[in-house]
Amino acid sequence: MKDVKLKITKNDKVGNDVFLMRLSGDCSEIKNPGEFIEISVPGYFLRRPISVCDFGNDYVDILYKVLGHGTKDMSGFNVGLELDVLVGLGNGFNIKKNIKPLLVAGGIGIAPLISLAKAYNEMGIKPVLVYGAAKKDDLVLVDELAKISDLRLCTDDGSIGYKGNTVSYLKENPVDFDYYYSCGPQIMLKYLALAFPNGCVSLEARMGCGFGACMGCSIMTKNGPKRVCKEGPVFEASEVEL
Repeated sequence: MKDVKLKITKNDKVGNDVFLMRLSGDCSEIKNPGEFIEISVPGYFLRRPISVCDFGNDYVDILYKVLGHGTKDMSGFNVGLELDVLVGLGNGFNIKKNIKPLLVAGGIGIAPLISLAKAYNEMGIKPVLVYGAAKKDDLVLVDELAKISDLRLCTDDGSIGYKGNTVSYLKENPVDFDYYYSCGPQIMLKYLALAFPNGCVSLEARMGCGFGACMGCSIMTKNGPKRVCKEGPVFEASEVEL
């Protein structure tokens, strides 16, 4: 974990209340897809935990949805604003070699899977990505995702791609995979884990500190309580009690 000052170099709207922000500066502490950062938003006491969407030694991209006052304020931040950020938080995805990976995303849960797909691209693998949302307008960065994955789209209303959710898609359209990585609504993760135990889930939780001190984000697992911010946010699907 490292406390750094990062400057906003991009803050673009890319979907319905969804923004892509790039923060530039020392991000060398971020090591793996699936980690998260905590942003200190001026005027608010608690930091905002947000998944890492993409990263390099000198930048981190975050994809966030406006859900409350803090993220609403963030959507109005101008390029050049400097923010206090904790980087290198959480345990990210365990990238397994010599497998056929499957990525499953629901809504804003697409964020951490973008850097994961790029990591597999660097290994010469273009993973299957099943990406679902309520309707076509809720899907973001589709053109970019099609370049880094074998993209399969799902919408609840059938406005694009398969009509239905991601779990139903996988049951009706079997994909040849060895291990999956997933992030999205808890209900999606629950039924995905029940149907396909050989994978991992990236969880969200309300966090007080973001580095394991306050215990506020504890969840129950088959191995006892664990902290989403410290032992997670990525857990084996067969371990968590969703």
